Amino acid sequence: MQGKRVYEFPNKPGEYMKEDKPGSWLLCLPTGIHGTINDKIWKIEEHGDGTITVSPSIQATCHVPAYSWHGYLEKGIWREC
Repeated sequence: MQGKRVYEFPNKPGEYMKEDKPGSWLLCLPTGIHGTINDKIWKIEEHGDGTITVSPSIQATCHVPAYSWHGYLEKGIWREC
């Protein structure tokens, strides 16, 4: 899935936004779940075109299994494991 960097709260699946807090990003995962990542746990590389690469993988679990997601965000592209 092609992601999209936004500058207001990420509402649509695949969107992500840099927070005012240094090293922190808000995400709307491909399943529509909202989350936050930060550079204390992940390595977040910001590219010149505004996309990001996050490592290691991002995993989110939800009480509704269909919304759980595990995968990668590489140069703005979401890839499921």
